Amino acid sequence: MPHFDNHGLKGGVWQGHLSGVTAPPPRVVLIQHAEILTDARLTADAAGGWRVEVDIPAQALSDGMQTLLLKTAATGQDSGPDGHVLARLSLLAGDPLDEDLAAEIAALRAELELVKRELRRFAADLKGR
Repeated sequence: MPHFDNHGLKGGVWQGHLSGVTAPPPRVVLIQHAEILTDARLTADAAGGWRVEVDIPAQALSDGMQTLLLKTAATGQDSGPDGHVLARLSLLAGDPLDEDLAAEIAALRAELELVKRELRRFAADLKGR
């Protein structure tokens, strides 16, 4: 089974290393909303695997959360049912994100206060024994 080590996103290019296969897949594609956006570039490396690079197209960026899939595909135009999902990349952007993060931070603060209060209660119980 193929294994993809994610090396991150930099300058609009998602990079990684593909290993665990004896030959490169015929095609590796970037998919969003069940639509192929672009093909990835595979280059053989000294480690016996393949360096994978795929440009993130501007059309993939918009407000909210966007999930991109890196998937092996048949040589045809579609991703095919036999394709294997190598990795997922989640991108967050825009105004809706600000509200989501503020709510998440508020929830984390409330949970932290609860944990602190319980630890103090526990410490007081131990002192009383």
